[in-house]
Amino acid sequence: MAAEPFEVSITEAEIADLRERLRRTRWPEGEPVDDWSQGLPLAYAQELCRSWAEDYDFGFAERLNVFPQYRDTIDGLGIHFLHVRSPETDAFPLVLTHGWPGSVLEFLEVLGPLTDPRAHGGDPADAFHVVAPSLPGYGWSDKPSTTGWGITRTARAWDTLMVSLGYERYGAQGGDWGSAVSAVLGEVAPERVAGVHLNLGSVAAGTFDDPTPAELANLEAEKEMQRTGRGYSAIQATRPQTLGYGLTDSPAGQAAWIAEKFWAWTDNDGHPEDALSRQTILDEISVYWFTASATSSARLYWESFANFRDEVTAPSGLSVYPRDITRPSRREAELRFTDLRWFEELPHGGHFAALEQPESLVKQVRGFFRLFR
Repeated sequence: MAAEPFEVSITEAEIADLRERLRRTRWPEGEPVDDWSQGLPLAYAQELCRSWAEDYDFGFAERLNVFPQYRDTIDGLGIHFLHVRSPETDAFPLVLTHGWPGSVLEFLEVLGPLTDPRAHGGDPADAFHVVAPSLPGYGWSDKPSTTGWGITRTARAWDTLMVSLGYERYGAQGGDWGSAVSAVLGEVAPERVAGVHLNLGSVAAGTFDDPTPAELANLEAEKEMQRTGRGYSAIQATRPQTLGYGLTDSPAGQAAWIAEKFWAWTDNDGHPEDALSRQTILDEISVYWFTASATSSARLYWESFANFRDEVTAPSGLSVYPRDITRPSRREAELRFTDLRWFEELPHGGHFAALEQPESLVKQVRGFFRLFR
């Protein structure tokens, strides 16, 4: 393995093509309801796409290029990753994994505090050397051309990567698919993974005969998710190729497919931009558009959706944000996480903790890994 330095670049021709496609969008009729119950409202979809074409700042590449990035070939696949070493010589190695519809852009606000706490008002004893790879088929990693790149193979690739960088003992952290990959990483490399911290603990709700009010609320949220919120995962887990034709050809379609999740899964007051800036939302959408990864990213659901709730035996920590898509109690979490060392319920935040509540997530990660340094 020989990692090569890498920088993200977006050409003017690619931007011009996006703008032209957006301006020529053939829009559907408006929704016959006055809420989001049928999906992204037409007025917001049109405004978001107008902004993307006319006044969006395409500088996400430059913001990402501030941090050292590389590409390496692991198990036959090109993997993109950030590798940000701490100035503290005894920093603890940590691999951060994003999910869908996210990317390594999620971590831009946490990289500084994690790697250099001294410069961010923290304790230098909490410093990490951070590695943040793009999942296979996501961002600037290669798109698998064969089946088999599920969470277990990805976890093994992450372990190979960490060892190649000289890290024989390290921690893992993630949300969404990153939580699944991080959890499996603790299973495939227990001799090296000191612990896994997750900000999504997907568990089966409604397993106790004496549920608490919080557990009842989580059960109702789970039922509502099954009733109205699982359409995206059903199609990504069964027909990712069919879905990909529309999303890869239409930036308006790609924008709507992702923006709806920033409404459904964030801690907002009815609008996604209550929780995240429009710039942030369009940054994440832009990663998928410019890398043409709608199809390849969806295939992870086809590969591994059935394994999302597999048992985790590694030393684990779970930080539960109140507007995440699942919010287990400690005893519910302990049914899946058999060695749960850390459990905290936070007052604010949703599914995208690193974007919504970066300071909170940094504190959670620091606190959990103090147990293993």
